[in-house]
Amino acid sequence: MSSIFGRVFRVSTFGESHCSGVGAIVDGCIPGMSLLESDIQPQLDRRRPGQSSISTDRDEQDQVTIQSGTENGKTLGTPISLFVPNQDHRPADYSEMADIPRPSHADYTYQKKYGIRASSGGGRSSARETIGRVCAGAIAEKFLKETAGIEIVAWVSSVADIESQEPDLQCISRNDVDKTIIRCPDYQAAAAMESLIKRTKDAKDSLGGVVTCICRNIPPGLGEPVFFKLEAMLAQAMLSIPATKGFEIGSGFAGTRMKGSQHNDPFVLKKNRIGTKTNFSGGVQGGISNGEPIHIRVAFKPPATIGMEQQTIDFSGKEAILTAKGRHDPCVVARAVPIVESMAALVLADCEMLQRSRRVLSC
Repeated sequence: MSSIFGRVFRVSTFGESHCSGVGAIVDGCIPGMSLLESDIQPQLDRRRPGQSSISTDRDEQDQVTIQSGTENGKTLGTPISLFVPNQDHRPADYSEMADIPRPSHADYTYQKKYGIRASSGGGRSSARETIGRVCAGAIAEKFLKETAGIEIVAWVSSVADIESQEPDLQCISRNDVDKTIIRCPDYQAAAAMESLIKRTKDAKDSLGGVVTCICRNIPPGLGEPVFFKLEAMLAQAMLSIPATKGFEIGSGFAGTRMKGSQHNDPFVLKKNRIGTKTNFSGGVQGGISNGEPIHIRVAFKPPATIGMEQQTIDFSGKEAILTAKGRHDPCVVARAVPIVESMAALVLADCEMLQRSRRVLSC
């Protein structure tokens, strides 16, 4: 499906990059929860384009409107409609690309799948689609914070070959992350990342990077056996974000270089609960949360649309030179931080609601 995510806390997104607007429908939110546009807007502000010298020049305010599902600032338990208008859209910038599929973009695959595509801005494959996810994720996060005390913080941990030092995972906050425009809490690494991105942008090229996310105060028991394991749901959520190419949880691929005696997380008593001494599992064992922080990393490729000339072919098979126009991020990771947080919140809210229903049934 191209629009529905979740089983109990369900989200549908809609809209293309250069249509009149984008948004989401959230179904399954609990009734009686306080919800205003001001609860959603901060995450949209962190995601919006044109916010720094290392992002796209597209200037969108991305102001959200709650169209349904609330009354007097309280959720009704009915579907919540969220809408954000597209104001600074320029479909004419994409006229040259109507006949030439951009290398490593979705132009060719969408055309082959549907026989038609939104050639302006990439349509549903554009990062504009993630606005609906961030809106819905902000609601999910509010539910998680108020009912379970769950905290979700993501940051940029690498750009190209520049890697940052890992922060204190128990204390890192969004205020720490947002002190640099690249959203990296290691200030020395952040300065190097920002400088490299600016040089790459001037050269009309692009860069990739990694976003790391920590989810704290996770109760044990979230996730389902076999096909809906928690890490599988998180992987699906993260790899559905545009430009993602890799996902790791806990030790990830580095764990393949360890022995079992090194990798195992011994159980210990922590403040009257069973916990683990180490966290190579990343907070998930057997597909179910064990109460430790969930620690994930998401790899983002260099954006496919670049201003540099590229030798390619058009849809008829004739050789062509593409010089892409439009306004695009030279590196997406800074703006991807709230998207990663939002997708983590959507997964955890869905799993928490499923687990709560199981507790009710067991009573």
